Amino acid sequence: MKPFRFQQFEIAQDAAVFRVGTDAVLLGALAQVHHAKQVLEVGTGCGIISLMVAQRNPDAGILAIDINPDAVALSQNNFSNAPFSKRLKAQFQDYKNFTSDEKFDLIISNPPYFEVNKSEKDILARQRLGLDFIDLIQKSARLLSAEGFLTVIIPIESEKKFTRICFDNQLFIRRKINIKGILNAEPKRVVLEYSLKQSKPITEEFVIEKMPRVYSDEYLELTKDFHLFNKKAP
Repeated sequence: MKPFRFQQFEIAQDAAVFRVGTDAVLLGALAQVHHAKQVLEVGTGCGIISLMVAQRNPDAGILAIDINPDAVALSQNNFSNAPFSKRLKAQFQDYKNFTSDEKFDLIISNPPYFEVNKSEKDILARQRLGLDFIDLIQKSARLLSAEGFLTVIIPIESEKKFTRICFDNQLFIRRKINIKGILNAEPKRVVLEYSLKQSKPITEEFVIEKMPRVYSDEYLELTKDFHLFNKKAP
């Protein structure tokens, strides 16, 4: 399988691990990361989100965990070949059993969001088999620092349920970004940011393509430090 190339790093991919996708790129580029010294990525896959965070924040130390040992091996290999390898570590962990003496300033995840189904494609990465929203939120609420954020990307139809579970665990919505695949379409994904502190939430909108297979100006601007541009959508 061909590697995925960004300006500062390359990502080896494997059929046994969920590949680089638009959701991961958006989360890695849109998440607020500059405040974070200690970062935890839950369900790292090939490691792209952690690598993007490391590039954007030169002060961040990042621990990336996954329940799939193939993903851990792949992401650690990708970390080792990156220019910021010393600040990145991959670890085989089930988040439900994960413990840490330190708190994290950012917990970031592109979590499994399909209900358990008969599909055999990328089961752990796609289906809420190994990690559901409740597990993710409850553990994150305990591991966040006082100023920390939990940031995720999920389907927009799951937003109300996710936010309700967060509220039940004393995590409050502070920012949401509705993601449109194309201009004038309905949003399909949403980036959500939660904090232990209540504040007036900010709502934004982001468009990936201004017309079929042509990136929007805002997407080009957002990813200008990553993509090797080609201004048409892949």
